[in-house]
Amino acid sequence: MSHELKETYACMPTTERGRGILISGDAKSNSIVYTNARSVVIVSLENPLNVSVYGEHAYPATVARFSPNGEWVASADASGTVRIWGTRNDFVLKKEFRVLSGRIDDLQWSPDGLRIVACGEGKGKSFVRAFMWDSGTNVGEFDGHSRRVLSCAYKPTRPFRVVTCGEDFLVNFYEGPPFRFKLSHRDHSNFVNCVRYSPDGSKFISVSSDKSGFIFDGKSAEKIGELSSEGGHTGSIYAVSWSPDGKQVLTVSADKSAKVWDISEDNNGKVKKTLTCPGTGGVEDMLVGCLWLNDYLVTVSLGGIISIFLASDLDKAPTAFSGHMKNVSSLSILRSNPKVLLSSSYDGLIVKWIQGIGYSGKLQRKEGSQIKCLVALEEEIVTSGFDNKIRRVSFHGDQCGDAEAIDIGSQPKDLSVALLSPELALVSIDSGVVMLRGTKIVSTINLGFVVTASAVSPDGSEAIIGEQDGKLHIYSISGDTLVEEAVLEKHRGAISVIRYSPDVSMFASGDVNREAIVWDRASHEVKLKNMLYHTARINCLAWSPDSRRIATGSLDMCVIIYEIDQPASSRITIKGAHLGGVYGLTFTDEYSLVSSGEDAFIRVWKITPP
Repeated sequence: MSHELKETYACMPTTERGRGILISGDAKSNSIVYTNARSVVIVSLENPLNVSVYGEHAYPATVARFSPNGEWVASADASGTVRIWGTRNDFVLKKEFRVLSGRIDDLQWSPDGLRIVACGEGKGKSFVRAFMWDSGTNVGEFDGHSRRVLSCAYKPTRPFRVVTCGEDFLVNFYEGPPFRFKLSHRDHSNFVNCVRYSPDGSKFISVSSDKSGFIFDGKSAEKIGELSSEGGHTGSIYAVSWSPDGKQVLTVSADKSAKVWDISEDNNGKVKKTLTCPGTGGVEDMLVGCLWLNDYLVTVSLGGIISIFLASDLDKAPTAFSGHMKNVSSLSILRSNPKVLLSSSYDGLIVKWIQGIGYSGKLQRKEGSQIKCLVALEEEIVTSGFDNKIRRVSFHGDQCGDAEAIDIGSQPKDLSVALLSPELALVSIDSGVVMLRGTKIVSTINLGFVVTASAVSPDGSEAIIGEQDGKLHIYSISGDTLVEEAVLEKHRGAISVIRYSPDVSMFASGDVNREAIVWDRASHEVKLKNMLYHTARINCLAWSPDSRRIATGSLDMCVIIYEIDQPASSRITIKGAHLGGVYGLTFTDEYSLVSSGEDAFIRVWKITPP
């Protein structure tokens, strides 16, 4: 057997309330680059399923930029390190430099691609550094800032200049190279969030949390204009981007709107159009990032929705796509239509995906509680949260009905629903299990050992409970009680996951000691053994619909697929499937496997039979 990656559903950029984020693009390939945790993500605007990921940073990545010729990317992280790598074949690393002593917030290439200027947090005076891209030698002294520097810009034409701005309300101007401090402006009365040069280098603009924007001459840095307050933003302005012809700018703000401004001959800006992005009107609709790339106007909201407008037709509704920003811990397919996939991350977001199309909307629930496990049935979803509640929510299309919450009084560890009689649900808690029928708790059973995983058979007649010390207890369900039938001892670590096969002739279990075992249900014999190829705990496992193969996902970032009727040594391994570990797995048909993980990505793999 072999495998190939069919589709990637990208995560969204990491956002932070009250801060702008900087996304950048490559005009040749019409793709944008942004960061989430340790991943640097490149997404094509023409086809959001065309995604590539760089995951070599040791710390959370903060900003990334294409070089002027589009061949290299410089990406920076929270430790002050800049890595420069090629955009082609396997992202070969060219150089790595430790630039600042704290987090880097912005970096820019010089127009000839030979120098890079980076800014951010630093101890003492060094909040900004410019260096040669191949040797890392310093190009000048940047003093004049006293607090974190949020943004920097490099003049795209000779004579070269560098502008920086930050939390000390200053806009500083440097001449060079080697760069020397020339002057600073104190026009803003709050954090200056973003500064950008126009494409021809004749002027630059700074925008701030005081809701204002100022325009300066590119060569001498004298103030020559400002954005009109008439029809202007009513909240902090987080980011600004110039149009390719340098006659307009795009700004985004905490007032949940984006505005396109005409910059007139006398260098003042008037609002040409206010763009409203789709959303529910909550805090998560604040816009924190923007980019004007060729004909595309891109905005990013705090809740992680990327909207794409067309400059040639601003009245047209934007195309929006989104995804997860945190660890995707549960995946579920709709039995009636296996192409539809629901995924949930622990921050309470449920996203609907359609294979071949990608993002298909977020499920709008009435309350935004956190989610630990999710099971999707035909017309309802069952979730367990960190607030000790189990919720049954009916849903049609993208709309959810009212949730019925059942408080079980203890933290739910695992949730399983009998698929053929879905009113029966079994929830495992530390001391035992809670049995639910519909929205009623019918029994809370103390089993006398620490429960770590559970599963209930599809017809609701049998339950398997996994114990902290590796034993599997098999119970038959009679009425509302459990009757112990057998105890299976083979695992050497706490059981982390148990799943019945679709034809119910077998079940599989995985433990934290990296071993998985397939058992025969009738005889309780081991059906497939020596499944010991992971190097860390097993988080999830999935059966193919025909019960002929099984996949396991682990903290070691790998997915391993075994054929049931072949020895375990003839497995296939998908290495590095998800940075940080694999947390969700499900088959959509005999040879398609979907995985999700800590990196907030969802990937669809195609397995080719031997």
